Amino acid sequence: MLPLLFLDVDGVLIPFGGADHPTYEPMPARDANPLLARINPALGPRLLALPCEPVWATTWGEDANAEVAPRLGLPDLPVLGWVESGRPEGLLHWKTRPIVAWAGGRPFVWIDDEIGERDRSWVARNHPGPALLLRVAPELGLTEDDLAAVGRRLAELDG
Repeated sequence: MLPLLFLDVDGVLIPFGGADHPTYEPMPARDANPLLARINPALGPRLLALPCEPVWATTWGEDANAEVAPRLGLPDLPVLGWVESGRPEGLLHWKTRPIVAWAGGRPFVWIDDEIGERDRSWVARNHPGPALLLRVAPELGLTEDDLAAVGRRLAELDG
């Protein structure tokens, strides 16, 4: 079984950089979120080339399949269920427990812009398999360096 790849959208695939951030879709649909234009379609093939099973881990829910996946050339992906809103100070991210439960001991990579040390510690104590929790800078989103780190980690797991 391949490792899992849990993907966030906001701050990861949709960077929150300033007004000078590049856009890839000059005129998004009138009813579409204008930030969707910041999705770099070149990330899609790079994500598909990784030896893993991607899963949406985002508050976008099924809208990730409708709005984000087509811009990246991704197929519909499974969606981690949304549990609660926000993160009370000092507590785990709402995704941490559901990701570990979904993984069921399988190796995984989680890419998010809100991963904290408590999440890392909790996963280390509660997940029996290998895990990489990769926090990306929300102003930049997922970068080539991030993808290279994920690729190296997945190669280690395969080797």
